Order: sequence, then C-alpha cells, then structure tokens
Amino acid sequence: MRKRILTGITTTGTPHIGNYLGAIKPALKLVAPDNDSYFFLADFHALIKQTDPNEIESSVKNVALAWLSSGLDPKQSYFYRQSDIPEVHELTWILNCSAAKGLLNRAHAYKAKVAENAQSGGDEDKAINMGLFSYPVLMAADILIFNATHVPVGPDQAQHMEMARDIAGKFNHTYSKLLTVPEALIQNEVSVPGNDGRKMSKSYNNIIPFLCSEKMLQKSIAKIITNSLEPGDSKDHNSCTLFQLYSFFANKEQIENMKQAYVDGIGWGDVKKELFSAINNEILPIREKYLELENQPDLLNDLFSDGARKVRPQAQELVGKLREAVGISKIV
Repeated sequence: MRKRILTGITTTGTPHIGNYLGAIKPALKLVAPDNDSYFFLADFHALIKQTDPNEIESSVKNVALAWLSSGLDPKQSYFYRQSDIPEVHELTWILNCSAAKGLLNRAHAYKAKVAENAQSGGDEDKAINMGLFSYPVLMAADILIFNATHVPVGPDQAQHMEMARDIAGKFNHTYSKLLTVPEALIQNEVSVPGNDGRKMSKSYNNIIPFLCSEKMLQKSIAKIITNSLEPGDSKDHNSCTLFQLYSFFANKEQIENMKQAYVDGIGWGDVKKELFSAINNEILPIREKYLELENQPDLLNDLFSDGARKVRPQAQELVGKLREAVGISKIV
C-alpha cells in the first residue's frame, strides 16, 4: 500500500538549530518516490498563542523559506498553507460535533494550563481560549482531510495522534467509514541542548540561530556555558553541551578524535572553533539558498497558490462525501 505521509509545520518564530535537527532533517528523509508527501504550514494553529499579525506573517515567511532551503522540493511533495484550504475548517466543525469533550479534557497542553492556574490559586480557565482547548480537533482535521496514512510526530505529539485516531473512529462508527485512521510514525526524540545546557527552546531564550550570518553563529556558540577547567586539564565529554552539539554535525572519526582531545585537555575556545566549523559546514549551503530565495518576493505566494490548486480538489471531494454522510447536502 502506498503511504501518504503528512507533516505539519508550526509557524512560530524562525527555526533554530534544534528545529533543524529535531524536525526538518528527519521529516525530509521520509520523502521517497513510493510515498506521497504532504507538508503544510500550520498558520491557523499559530493564532492560539500569537496575537501580533506582523509576527504571524513574518513567521510564515521565515519558516517556509527555512524548509525550502533545507531541501523541501514542492515538485516532489505537496506543499501548501493551512489557511488556503478552507475545507480544513469545515471538517473541523464536523469533527467538533462528533468529538467527545472528555477526550479533549485529557489533552496535555490544556491540562497543563489548568494545573498552572490551579497552582497559582486563580480561575482554572484563566487565559485558556477555545483554540487551545480544541487544538487536537483542528490537528485531526489537518490529518484526516487528505486521508493521510502516516504522520511523523515526536513523543510529545503522540497523544494528539491517538486523539485523531479516536475522533476518526468515532465519526466512522456514527456515520460511514469515510475517514482514514492514520498511524503515527514516532520519531526518536532529538534533545538538542541550548547555550545554557537545557533543551534548546525559544521560551528559554537559549537558542543557536539556524539561518543567521557566520558572525552571529560564532557569537551564539561563544555564549555556550562551560566549566572553569583550563587548557591542559582533562575534560569529560559525556556531560558537555559543546560535545553534544558537535556530535550532531561531525562524522564518526571526528567524534572519536574529539573524545581523545577532551582527554588530552583541549581548551574550550578550541572546542568552540571546531563546533562552529562543523555546524557552518553543514548549514552554509542552506544559508546561501535561503538568501537566494529571500530575494524572490513572489516565490512563496506562487508556491502557496500552486499548492492549494493541487490539494484543494482532494479536500473538496472528501468534504462533499462527509456532507452527504451527515445529511447536509442537496435536497432531493
């Protein structure tokens, strides 16, 4: 059976090294001639947390260019913007009327916010909008609208995939088996450390930029926290942020040589130089491609228009069947 693999791309901020290693590279490796690959920019999802329209617009542009620069080929995959497919939102409402509230009550993000409010002694619904609460339904619609068979997700998104499967199963049981129940492709979690040793995250303000200048990349690496061991002192690579980052970009021989260099007492400045070289060598062609694409003002609008033209007929066909199944169709 031919796989139809769908990947949702969150449009918040500009991707950093952690996003590149944990999401972009693994997703692009799944593209193959015997698979149908769907990549979409989840711009409506961004409205849950972001209220600045300029930030939304900027993020969509930067995230799209980052993926295209990293190797996403719209000629080999379906590449579209969520907001260009209105049938997604029609399906969301249909699924909302079928999904159980109790199921949504168990969503991790919603439960975490309720728990946070309770801990602070405030109203448990404080700052919780319906977008956050019903996020799993919109995610389910994103997946089900194109009858995706497989969806790559990290362990933190596994619950949402199970919810999508439950929602699809409930609809199929109530009406007709029109929705493909997708399978999750659980990706190995790639925990990329930030410059403070914690997991790299915008919320921690500890990121290493992905598509920045060489000078800014050097500055970011220079900020990585190390201990006070001097050059000549033997060092432990196992607990070192610099070594962990280096291992993502170096080959086996380079990694083994670096391990020995730690034993021999390499200085932190020299490690940072090697880390910069390893990262820069890999992302240099991506950066150059990014700058090239950035100077093509009509590129993204043309790609989004073309992507919607390719996939909307599929969405319209499914929604037409669903309308008939639930009784919203032409009167005969």
